[in-house]
Amino acid sequence: MSRLADYFVVVGYDHEKERSGISSGIILQRFPEKDWPDTPFIEGIEWFCQPQGWALSTERQEPKFFVSVLTDIDANRHYCACLCFNETVSITPSKPVDEEEDTVEGEAPLVRPIPAISHHSIMYAPKCLVLVSRLDYIETFRNCLGIIYSVYVESMAVPLENLVGNILGCIQVPPPGGPQVRFSIGAGDRQALQPPLSPSLPVTHTSVNLLFHQLGIRNVLVLFCAIMTEHKILFHSKSYNRLTEACRALTALMYPFRYSHVYIPLLPAALVEVLSTPTPFIMGVHSSLKYEVAELMDVIIADLDGGSITIPDGISVPLLPEPLISHTQEALSLILQPELSCSDHAFPPLAVRAPQAVMLDKEIRAVFMRTFAQLLQGYRSCLTLIRIHPKPVITFHKAAFLGERNLKECEFTTRVLDCMFFTSFVAERGPPWRPCDVWDELYSSLGELLKAENQDPRLVLMHIQELAQQLYTNENPNPQSYSQKILVPPEGAFARIHQPILPLINGDQVQAIIDEGLSKNNLKSRLASLRPIQPRIVPMGPHISNLNENKNIVSNSARRLEVLRNCINCIFENKISDARKTFPAVLRALQSKQARLALCNELAQHVSGTKAMLEHQQFDLVVRLMNCGLQDDSSMDEHGVAAALLPLSTIFCRKLCTGIIQFAYTCIQEHAVWQNQQFWEAAFYQDVQKDVKALYTARCDGVRGELLASPTSPRDNKDYNWTNRRSILNRVQEPTALEIAAEQMRIWNSIDPDKQKELITCEENTMYSQAIHYANRMVYLLIPLDIASKTSKQELFDDERASNSMANSVAESDSADAESGFEDQDPGETGMTVIRLVSRFIDKVCNEGGVTREHIRNLHQMIPGVVHMHIETLEAVHRESKRLPPIQKPKILTPNMLAGEELIMEGLRVYLLPDGREESSPGLLGGPPLLPAEGAIFLTNYRLIFKGTPCDSFACEQVVVRSFPVTSLTKEKKVAVQYLAHLDQWLQEGLQLRSCTFQLMKLAFDEEVTAENVETLRKFIHKIRHPPDVFHHFAFTGQVVVSQTPLHKGKEKNATLRGFAKKTLLKTARKAGFKQKSSSKRQKYVLPNSTIYSSNKYMTSPGRMSLPNADEYSHDDDLSIDDFETGPSSVPPAPTDAKTLERLVERSYVRDWQRLGLCNDNSSPTNAKPAPDQFRITTVNSMYMMCRSYPALLVVPAIVTDESIRRFCRCYRQGRIPTTTWRHPRTKALLLRGAGHHGKSVMGMLKSHPTPNASTETTSSFEQERYLSALVAATPIFSHRHGSAWGMSDSSLSVNSLFLAADDPLAGATLTPEVARRSKPLKAMGTLAVFPRSSGGKGPKNFGRWGSLKDRRQSSQASLANVQQTRGNIRHSTDAESAIYGVHTLQRAALYVLGEKAQMKGVKMDSAPKTDFIPVEYYDVRHTKAAFKKLMRACIPSSASDAPEQSFHRLIENSEWLQQIQNIMQLAGAVVDLLDLQGSSVSICLEDGWDTSAQVSSVAQLCLDPYYRTLEGFRVLVEKEWIGFGHRFSHRSNLNANSQASGFAPTFLQFLDVVHQIQKQFPMAFEFSDFYLRFLAYHSVSCRFRTFLFDCELERVESGVAAVEDKRGSLTSHHKSVDTISDDENIYPGGRVAGTTSGTNLGQSVFDYVEKQHARTPLFFNFMYTPDFEHPVLRPQSHLPCLEVWQYYIDENLHHGPEYDLEIIQLDTQQEEEAEAADGISNKSSRKIITLGYDCVNKCVPDAFSHLLEEIHRLETELGHLPQKWKVLWDKLELPTTDSLTRHASFSTALVRSHGRLVHKRSTLEILMRGKMVGAAETSLVYSHPHRFEKYNYTTPTYCDYCTSLLWGPVKTGMRCMDCGYSCHEKCIEGVPKNCTKYKAIADSSASQTISGTGGDNGSVSSGSARQTSSQQYYDQFSSNVAENRTHEGYLYKRGALLKGWKQRWFVLDSIKHQLRYYDAMEDSHYKGYIDLAEVITVSSATPAPGPPKKTDDKAFFDLRTSRRTYNFCAADAASAQEWIEKLQACLQ
Repeated sequence: MSRLADYFVVVGYDHEKERSGISSGIILQRFPEKDWPDTPFIEGIEWFCQPQGWALSTERQEPKFFVSVLTDIDANRHYCACLCFNETVSITPSKPVDEEEDTVEGEAPLVRPIPAISHHSIMYAPKCLVLVSRLDYIETFRNCLGIIYSVYVESMAVPLENLVGNILGCIQVPPPGGPQVRFSIGAGDRQALQPPLSPSLPVTHTSVNLLFHQLGIRNVLVLFCAIMTEHKILFHSKSYNRLTEACRALTALMYPFRYSHVYIPLLPAALVEVLSTPTPFIMGVHSSLKYEVAELMDVIIADLDGGSITIPDGISVPLLPEPLISHTQEALSLILQPELSCSDHAFPPLAVRAPQAVMLDKEIRAVFMRTFAQLLQGYRSCLTLIRIHPKPVITFHKAAFLGERNLKECEFTTRVLDCMFFTSFVAERGPPWRPCDVWDELYSSLGELLKAENQDPRLVLMHIQELAQQLYTNENPNPQSYSQKILVPPEGAFARIHQPILPLINGDQVQAIIDEGLSKNNLKSRLASLRPIQPRIVPMGPHISNLNENKNIVSNSARRLEVLRNCINCIFENKISDARKTFPAVLRALQSKQARLALCNELAQHVSGTKAMLEHQQFDLVVRLMNCGLQDDSSMDEHGVAAALLPLSTIFCRKLCTGIIQFAYTCIQEHAVWQNQQFWEAAFYQDVQKDVKALYTARCDGVRGELLASPTSPRDNKDYNWTNRRSILNRVQEPTALEIAAEQMRIWNSIDPDKQKELITCEENTMYSQAIHYANRMVYLLIPLDIASKTSKQELFDDERASNSMANSVAESDSADAESGFEDQDPGETGMTVIRLVSRFIDKVCNEGGVTREHIRNLHQMIPGVVHMHIETLEAVHRESKRLPPIQKPKILTPNMLAGEELIMEGLRVYLLPDGREESSPGLLGGPPLLPAEGAIFLTNYRLIFKGTPCDSFACEQVVVRSFPVTSLTKEKKVAVQYLAHLDQWLQEGLQLRSCTFQLMKLAFDEEVTAENVETLRKFIHKIRHPPDVFHHFAFTGQVVVSQTPLHKGKEKNATLRGFAKKTLLKTARKAGFKQKSSSKRQKYVLPNSTIYSSNKYMTSPGRMSLPNADEYSHDDDLSIDDFETGPSSVPPAPTDAKTLERLVERSYVRDWQRLGLCNDNSSPTNAKPAPDQFRITTVNSMYMMCRSYPALLVVPAIVTDESIRRFCRCYRQGRIPTTTWRHPRTKALLLRGAGHHGKSVMGMLKSHPTPNASTETTSSFEQERYLSALVAATPIFSHRHGSAWGMSDSSLSVNSLFLAADDPLAGATLTPEVARRSKPLKAMGTLAVFPRSSGGKGPKNFGRWGSLKDRRQSSQASLANVQQTRGNIRHSTDAESAIYGVHTLQRAALYVLGEKAQMKGVKMDSAPKTDFIPVEYYDVRHTKAAFKKLMRACIPSSASDAPEQSFHRLIENSEWLQQIQNIMQLAGAVVDLLDLQGSSVSICLEDGWDTSAQVSSVAQLCLDPYYRTLEGFRVLVEKEWIGFGHRFSHRSNLNANSQASGFAPTFLQFLDVVHQIQKQFPMAFEFSDFYLRFLAYHSVSCRFRTFLFDCELERVESGVAAVEDKRGSLTSHHKSVDTISDDENIYPGGRVAGTTSGTNLGQSVFDYVEKQHARTPLFFNFMYTPDFEHPVLRPQSHLPCLEVWQYYIDENLHHGPEYDLEIIQLDTQQEEEAEAADGISNKSSRKIITLGYDCVNKCVPDAFSHLLEEIHRLETELGHLPQKWKVLWDKLELPTTDSLTRHASFSTALVRSHGRLVHKRSTLEILMRGKMVGAAETSLVYSHPHRFEKYNYTTPTYCDYCTSLLWGPVKTGMRCMDCGYSCHEKCIEGVPKNCTKYKAIADSSASQTISGTGGDNGSVSSGSARQTSSQQYYDQFSSNVAENRTHEGYLYKRGALLKGWKQRWFVLDSIKHQLRYYDAMEDSHYKGYIDLAEVITVSSATPAPGPPKKTDDKAFFDLRTSRRTYNFCAADAASAQEWIEKLQACLQ
């Protein structure tokens, strides 16, 4: 029984401390006046009686009642119930207001403004009656205080003393569960008081319901989560009561937890700074303070009146985990919004469930109780019992709980388990023997309830209501109501004017009544001592491992566990190889927790005793398994794996040498779990629990003891073994620790005291011994193995510590064991840390478990000694373990190598990791997981090779090889740390190497490989990649060792100042026309005419040839702007002697010209009489003086003299004149190739070397014109007829026929105007599109390097104009007929020069008749490099990506590689058509004439001449076009060190790709196979052959290679019959050349090699080859859909590596066969498994022909015959009779062929026309303007003008330009060129200028009518420029940005588009820029600016200010300036 109230206090206003109406409270009276012994009086109560501060008021207030809650020092709550009312006071101001002093510090701040008191007046002072109680009966307090107030106000006869005394002394309240109390306090009142049933359940009445009404479901849930995760929460409201209720409600929701932090429901304003306390709290303040508290950074504020909560930015409140939060929300809305479920019903029910507020309150609480019960399911299984007597001590295994419940990621649960409430929850509810309440019942039965609810969701509400009913009964157990009688004052009583002041109460009287009441009550209380609730065993609830959530055991199949068990058995039976096989599978299986627990069990099965000595390999595998088990667990050890492995780690060991044993714990230290204090505590408690349990079970039953000795499961409180589930049955009999404890607690009081003491001591000793054990274990796992080496290393630098370093500690101390020996030693930092950690651990667990002080002290003294001893032991272990031979890894397989290939670096152990290719991802294509593979990386002088076996040896045992030539390396980068799951290790160092043979190696180095090794490897790779000179490439070093050249060779050319000066001198001298004297060694300068030429024969010795020094020529890739020195000197060369020339004539390209009839076979070029032929071979370049990069001999028209060539060669870049390379056998048209033109630019001036005659410039251009006319004359068709018609018989073959086709319905039908879809730089707009675009560059930027396009030449226009050039002006007339006529008769030219737009200036066409210059667009090297990079990323991605924009085809498309292939094919196609159909000669003059020119020229020849499609011819083609004409192989493949930075440019690869595309389209036209092309592509970068190593013929001559080739060439004809299998050297002795390093081998030509191989096998042969002599010309399609990605880019053969080194594959195969023979596999199955990406499919499954030929070869060998060459056999085959072969040429075939030709021709025409459009800059001045697209539904099938596919009708809407009618798909919009013609042209109706013309079948070309891109529209025809739209125009000077000069521009003010545009000149079509008038702010005349144009008027200046900047303008004079200003202002209005 306890008192109803402890104290009654009267608190009043303190008049003495008053300052301007504000004061503090003062306790006037308190009863009892002495403190109760059990409850001291609480100081500071007066603050809480007026939470807003004590102040006088000017009007009366209603009496108020509220409750404040105070907490005393013992955390007990005291409820202060206050009744406040007013008393009248009269005030006299003591001094004038203005003299008021400042408020004294510490007083309450001003809260309410108080009216100033200026005269005698009446004010009202507050007074409070307060009851202080420890009980929470608030209604009773309200009643009692109300009665006292009523008695006082009504001046009743009852003395107040009686009332107060009765309240304090006479009313005793029973504890919870007691009966109802009825009483009166002596004023005629009747009251009843009902204690609740349960002491632990909170009482809420309706406060929870109220809180939900105020804040809503979600907000309360957030607050609930915040309070559970210990956040600070502050309520504010205008009502004090609401604040108290809200705080009470929120803490009630926490049940079964109790809020134990700061709790102040009403915080007085004066104490508001308490809010900045660092601890969590729940407080409430009055709303008047809400602005003061708004600044708090870490407090969640809830506004009860406004219904909102504010969470500051820095705070994150973790919410309940899903699905709990959803369930809770649903249940709450079910209760609070019952109408929600039926609100959509058509016939809503009339009555909805509407319980009373009190019941609602309980239902809400029921929901939260259920939520907690669900969240904590299984918590009792994780309680760990560490003491039973004298009182139980229980801890909670957090990690186990989180792990078993899969909640370790849940922040909410983790934080709840860490908070204080949870600790007290465990302390209160942990003990297994105690009284139980509703929560315990709910917890144990919840599983059943939830199951039932899952079957019938309607039960949810029923169960909630049942629980709510229990909560309701707890608060209202008494069903009969008792009618109370309470006095209340009449209404308005407070406002009485003459109310006397509350009288003083007589303390003595009160005290007497209290004493009397107490003495009476004592008797009663003895009688009525109630029976407390009886303790009982707490129900366990379901075991945590049986909960539904954990049913993921299925995922781990029994098979996997079986594999695991077998593997472990194999290890312990020492069957290591068997164990290793299954190892990867086991490591994979260990990713599931069941497998990890099974692992712990299995290992424990193999332990007997305290030590298990293992062999080295066993030890290694066991440690790896342990590491892997720990690897995937977190540092919390939520599954108990670490705890289970902990004892094993001190059992498994191996013997290193006599007396030194290494335990497993030294190898598993790096896991984070060992650093986690909580883990150690939990493990310790688990072990203690096991021991305590054993202590008591052994007592009950001696047999049980043995059971417990064997280690049970990793989680001991589960108490049954994982391995065999049958042991669940044992669990029934075997009591759990909690059950034992319950039993012990029950009988505790009946045990005699001595026995009690004994039990207590036993338990304490158990704790103590485990603590010693754990201290040791912690030391073992926390001190690293290498600590000794670490500490001694530190001490080398630390002199003071050197004396007592760990190394010599034993020597110093007399005996190692004596503790004194350790005292003075410093264990180093690590040691100290460990000592601290262990000591802290010991303190924590021992204090918790009640270990005696003395024992704790002993432990603390023991720890340093243990650490010292352990460090010493480890030192020896570390030393010995270092000496162990490393564990055997797979044997390193040495790769097979070519002859002459040698290892530069022995194999480094690496893992080859999978990259982004499909082949790499294991099993994706159904094959075995080949990667990752373990093996080694080898570096030879030729290749970088990985060879190894797959890591998963169970999956497959094949050998994996990946290699590439070192010289093809394009990128090398380090890769971050790689975790290899199958190996369970982290590999620190990784490299990623990318090669341009489309190979990628992603390597991770093994831990045995040091960083230095890796660095050395990288250095070597770079050394071989960029050798100091060309002779160090493998092609030359393959057989002979080269003496190492000094390293500084690789330095910059002008590394020294002196060298630089010398270089400059040389250059200058040469510019001035001096010539180096070549005879003397020391070169002096002499005048050219006095140079004595030694008649030096061109021998094979470059040393004596008069050649310019190679260093003097710079190889600059870009526009050769700084190649001053490459201009030829104007000195006549020495006469070359005949013998040399004979050898030169043997060169393959010369023989090819003889074949083509370009020169006579017998005519030696030295003959004085020119041959009667049109052409001659000139020796002008035989010394490579005219052009370094050209061959020695060139074909020129006979009439052109050498002198003339020398003159005009300087018009061309690098001196590469257009020279004839091929002649059409039928039309005799010529194909020429050269470099681009030098324009008349500054550069051009510099290039033309000053010579004695000043008019060089004129002569050179004059000579050039003569040369061009000579070429025209040499084109037969044109040399006869001048103005005649086309003179071709077959009109359908001529290019012109393309135009006529429009009138022919059949041809027209096939001509849908499809424009090949182009990449961005080449967008065709209509077929005769107008292209305002440059060549060479990307996009519409103007790349005109030599100036703009303003030159007006009519000659270039002439070819488009009418034939009769009668008019003076050649502009086209606008009437339709002549326009069409004009195009129909496209002026043919005898010579077309394909060049870049930028060169048009340099070409004067006026004087060269019948030549036409066509600017074409091509991709330059920069674009090729970029495209190649992207292509590599697409074909060999470094990592797999699922992003849709990263898919293979998307990446290929984005690379634009195929668009570039298409571009080359189109240009070559145009050349083919011009030469073949039109008979015109073509000169290709693009860039420097060695990249694109070579591509286009060679592809054109390949299409035109069937000879080049044979093996022999292709060799000639490459040797002529690429090798002879100087494609810069070494530079483009950046082989030499100084081209390193320029990057790899795959020009030659592109050419081979084009050949492959043509070969795909014409499979019967080529003698060679695709393999031949791939072989060349691979070896063009591999440097295995000398063929592709040099930049030009000159370099080949200098290195002596040319000499060998010439000799070889002259011999080929005679030695054809010789068996070429023998090596070159044997047949052609003396291939050595004087002048090079003696003894150098000059390598082998790739073509010789192919020839040899071709003789042996048909590998390079195309069996489908059937030359078609009727149709020799190939016309391939170049549309993107016809092109495909070449196999070469995506092939992968992991079996042998690349298939292009044939010898290596041969060696590999031999080796494999030998191995098989050795194994004696005789009856080998003939079945083969072939894996794509592993095997080379073509080799394993050859085509029928190869197979049969091989078979014949084999049979012949078996019969003992000498096998015949395969070619002989092949040629013997008889063709079937020709009848069956003749194709019946049907109409459709003809149609197909003609359509193909037409498409091809159209492409040609496009190129020509486009060139014309660009060329004819001033006639077709194009207006660049974006289209305005809108959606459009096409009624007829229409084609997209961008990508040529169909746009159709209402389903697929297209986009159509509103202005010009351009149609396209929505997706194509971005790509469309911005050249809208704005408004349709005026001559619209008649001049529809599409290809279809006007006649013919227009149905199929309907899109034609929508396209108005006539090439015939003039500047003034664009309506946008018609007069009325151009408000004003004229020239103005404009000043650019600051410090820039004035520029004159043509300005047009356009009122329609509202912009001011400016052009370079009046005629221009493209504006340079525009000023948007919308941005203009003001226009005003301005002061003259500095540096204006001459002769300007000061008033002619005006400024235009826009929002961005100010433009300064200057007009011609003041008047025009004024006019401009007015016009502009008019536009602005």
